[in-house]
Amino acid sequence: MDVVDMGNPLSVPVGGATLGRIFNVLGEPVDNLGPVDTLTTSPIHKSAPAFIDLDTTLSIFETGIKVVDLLAPYRRGEKSDYSVGLAWVKQY
Repeated sequence: MDVVDMGNPLSVPVGGATLGRIFNVLGEPVDNLGPVDTLTTSPIHKSAPAFIDLDTTLSIFETGIKVVDLLAPYRRGEKSDYSVGLAWVKQY
């Protein structure tokens, strides 16, 4: 396989039209659902946002497992061990 210099950083399409789609590393859809209807792209390598720009409001991350969401809710962005929570649910 040949290597081709694209002349710019690798960028992938972003936006609502990309949700649920599968892309290769070049940002081309590989799920046989046709082209993506978006003009917005974002490079795969970029600087992290400044800390001051991050959203610090507390919100609950819904796991979709009712017992976990009720008895051991996780805060969005918080580090947590989901495998322990899932093992706990399996016991019951």
